[in-house]
Amino acid sequence: MDVLSIISFLGVAVLLTLMPGPDNLFILAQSISNGKNAGISTALGLCTGLLVHITAATLGISAIIYQSSLGFAIFKYVGAAYLLFLAYKAFREKDFNFSIENKSYSEYKSLYKKGILMNILNPKVSLFFLAFLPQFVNRSSGNITQQMLIYGVVFLIQTLIIFTLISLFAGKVGYLLHKNPLISKKINFIQGSIFTFIGLKIAFSQK
Repeated sequence: MDVLSIISFLGVAVLLTLMPGPDNLFILAQSISNGKNAGISTALGLCTGLLVHITAATLGISAIIYQSSLGFAIFKYVGAAYLLFLAYKAFREKDFNFSIENKSYSEYKSLYKKGILMNILNPKVSLFFLAFLPQFVNRSSGNITQQMLIYGVVFLIQTLIIFTLISLFAGKVGYLLHKNPLISKKINFIQGSIFTFIGLKIAFSQK
């Protein structure tokens, strides 16, 4: 592999990361509801989950899951159920008090864990790496596993940067929205609706 190949991969990776998807929506929901730091904590969790998928794709574990209809279905429905559970919790929280200053370490840690779980429980992410990374691997350069790992790390770094920028932007939007009493009362409903959309999208997705 050479520098040109990595740059080409990076360009495609950035475009794919910017496309609206479950991870982006999840970060938007957390940033708007709980502030930019909450979004960044969620992004760190999602990117930690990416490490699992990158490793699985590199070692061929993703291919095994893809070939197993049962394994794929289990991951898919467990992930969807988890998101619908988060939606249920958001809908039940009728009163919302926006105060990013009062967020504790444990709350950010909880968001970090949520990000990890959401990412790991989405089999589409593993299948994405399984289909995407090999397209840039040059067999003549040798050590295919190492090449896939390098590409995976590049993807992870640019994802973290983009997700952080999304968190910063969405956090500012959330701050403005919370200044409006009418909108502020609907924040949890909006967050719950986003979680429901993501969960249903995963549940009804096909290989």
